[in-house]
Amino acid sequence: MRILLAGATGAIGRPLLPLLLAAGHQVIATSRSAEGVAALGARGAEAVRLDVFDRAAVERAVAEAAPDAIVHQLTALADFDLALNARIRREGTRNLVDAAHRAGVRRIVAQSISWAYQGGDTPATESTPLDDTTEEPRATTVDGLRALEQAAAELPEHVVLRYGTLYGPGTWYAPGGLMAQRLHRGEVPASAAVSSFLHVEDAARAALAALDWPSGTVNIVDDKPTRADVWVPVLAAALGAPAPTPVPGRAAWERGADNALARTTRGWQPGRSSWRAAFAAAGPSRSERL
Repeated sequence: MRILLAGATGAIGRPLLPLLLAAGHQVIATSRSAEGVAALGARGAEAVRLDVFDRAAVERAVAEAAPDAIVHQLTALADFDLALNARIRREGTRNLVDAAHRAGVRRIVAQSISWAYQGGDTPATESTPLDDTTEEPRATTVDGLRALEQAAAELPEHVVLRYGTLYGPGTWYAPGGLMAQRLHRGEVPASAAVSSFLHVEDAARAALAALDWPSGTVNIVDDKPTRADVWVPVLAAALGAPAPTPVPGRAAWERGADNALARTTRGWQPGRSSWRAAFAAAGPSRSERL
């Protein structure tokens, strides 16, 4: 297949590109920078510099690429810019989908997240509605996701991957990343909040497999939703950060997600069933392990 990989230099795009190439796909990969384009070309992809907010440029890029499918992995999470990230999901996805319509592209695989569900006491399934009662700043994130998922669903063949909280190279949880900084400042509460984690390599494997999946929304998370008062002390100890003070309670939406649909109907399962080994091995001198 010819694949337009939007966001090829991101945390998931980087491990996804070699998987696509190894599977025999022809990849047209995008980056916002000239440096990114050069790096992508050196890795074997056709590389295109693209501003996803430029509608004309997106239409031109999709038309010239003439892909069989678009894989949408665009984010602005490296700098923790949630407003820009939501704008990418709203406007960037809109531009990609409109360009796909014009070019006759039928299939899209799009990145979403698994912690935008309504509140509850058990891990959320795909049938759980997105949360329309939350307040800012989370409301901006949920609204952006809703716009992304609705736009993607306009294409005849659409797969939305609701990823867990990503860890691994290029994520907030890598040594020296955002979470390490926050842990050292004592800003990460060891509460009852439940998270479902996902290694970036498992996310990339799911995106590759989804090229052949039926349309729909699928939670892509590990097997063991975990409370913060369990994982935060493990990561803090590995990174040499102060031991967190336990904090009671959680927000209703901090419930984790269930991966049964991916396992039973899509044949996907995480290569890393839990975050524990990677978090325990984390450390500035062993960053290659994450």
